Amino acid sequence: MFMKHVMNSQLSFLGCGNTCMLLASSSVFRRQHLLIRSLGVGSGIHNHTYCRNMQQHLSSVEVDAEGVIRTITPALDSSRHKGQAGKIAVIGGCREYTGAPYFAAISALKIGADLSHVFCTRDAAPVIKSYSPELIVHPILEESYSVSECNFREEDKKIISSKVLAEVDKWMERFDCLVIGPGLGRDPFLLDCVSEIMRHARQSNVPIVIDGDGLFLVTNNLDLVSGYALAVLTPNVNEYKRLVQKVLSSEVDDMDGTQQLLSLAKQIGGVTVLKKGKSDLISDGTTVKSVSIYGSLRRCGGQGDILSGSVAVFLSWARQLAADPNSNLSSTNPTVLGCIAGSAILRKAASLAFSSKKRSTVTGDIIECLGKRLVFLININFRGIILS
Repeated sequence: MFMKHVMNSQLSFLGCGNTCMLLASSSVFRRQHLLIRSLGVGSGIHNHTYCRNMQQHLSSVEVDAEGVIRTITPALDSSRHKGQAGKIAVIGGCREYTGAPYFAAISALKIGADLSHVFCTRDAAPVIKSYSPELIVHPILEESYSVSECNFREEDKKIISSKVLAEVDKWMERFDCLVIGPGLGRDPFLLDCVSEIMRHARQSNVPIVIDGDGLFLVTNNLDLVSGYALAVLTPNVNEYKRLVQKVLSSEVDDMDGTQQLLSLAKQIGGVTVLKKGKSDLISDGTTVKSVSIYGSLRRCGGQGDILSGSVAVFLSWARQLAADPNSNLSSTNPTVLGCIAGSAILRKAASLAFSSKKRSTVTGDIIECLGKRLVFLININFRGIILS
């Protein structure tokens, strides 16, 4: 059955004359054309006064996030094999926090990744494994208390750290993206080990999405991500405040938020920053995009973990699409695309969960809606028709 669906975007195609007519039958061309529309190419960032003009400012950077999702989500194909739709690894999980890494890892699977790993401490591993047999759990991280109990010398600690790094390195080249921070905690020894993991990820050119305590680590060690274009930071209000104070030596300026975000991302060397809020703002230091899709009135803990896992999957898909020799997306930053899609799908899923659960909505309810919302969005074809 066919039902007309009115697209929510008022963005127009870029003129391309007769070439567009000749290539209109190409599916690759149509996906690229949709992406150009979705990103709102040609819309600039303007300085405006606050209040009345701020709404105009946000609309100038708003993107057709649903169009981005449809463009970068790969079609289900019987010729594909396990792993081609994404292999994601979450670095996090300790004695106190086992839910966050699970939420991030399982969200990646619900979005459509084929494999999802969790590298956590030995104490956290049995708990995380008990949540789901779908996750591949590696109990290899160490905390200070476990090292101190054995009265290890500094040389012994270095040996332990190198063993942890070697275990992660066995898998590093297989991963399409790392999610660093959910449930990580702030143990000094553990953070030192994770710092080395991040450095090795950079050497291997593996994208990294940083959330939670990973942001605490990065804010105090900016060199870990500075200048790395495949790094994504996903700060909430307080985490963003600390980043601005550290990097720009100033306070958050809501009156000129887009320009400040642009400066922040640029100052860190072109990393992509997804500033979470009523509207999610995304910048890689060259552009600012906004996702303002309505989500949920419930602010239950764990939604940031869903976001980090979702961004990781969409980022990996965007990189695959950009690497396609038939694609013309080499100039489009896959980290920005991943953030746009991840933000949108979380908001869509949260809205669906809240519509039925209302005040009792929890993170698990939202996770269960991720697949439903994605299927609905990608079943809308290029002309805005719902296929059912």
